[in-house]
Amino acid sequence: MVRYIEIVLEKRDVRCVARLLDEEAPRTAEAVWRALPQAGDVYHAKYANHEIYTLVPIFAEKEPGFEYPTITPIPGDLVYFYIRSGTWVPREATEMDANSHAVIDLAVFYDRNNLLLSPAEGFFPGNVFGTIVKNLEAMKEAGYRIWREGGIGERLIFRRLEGEALKKWGLE
Repeated sequence: MVRYIEIVLEKRDVRCVARLLDEEAPRTAEAVWRALPQAGDVYHAKYANHEIYTLVPIFAEKEPGFEYPTITPIPGDLVYFYIRSGTWVPREATEMDANSHAVIDLAVFYDRNNLLLSPAEGFFPGNVFGTIVKNLEAMKEAGYRIWREGGIGERLIFRRLEGEALKKWGLE
């Protein structure tokens, strides 16, 4: 059974649909699916290039570990990163888990020429767990606007797409 999720930029009212990669990344796709909905402030990557993301508290009962990892995500990739304690994140993110200060980064890559290389951490692979199948162009336009204008006040939401909501997107 194919599973879909909707990704929303709330303030801009931009939406897209992604198919979970259950065959390629079964542990990560399942962990994300079980934890949905997830949402938080949107950030734009500094080094990876064409990436918007949100940071959320750890949600998996068991960390999926590396599966279907990449350091060169392509347009439409959804990528899961486990951000361990000690890795730089915006200050408000460290308050999510008072015990470990680790967080999860749920990322959307909206255009090409991305490289997951951090000046402090080196190569920073993440698990590709989904691919955008509807409305990537709108997310791309919004991603560039966030890059130019900033993301203050914008929230990035990941939620399940089931039942009637699938029909609205022409999926079943």
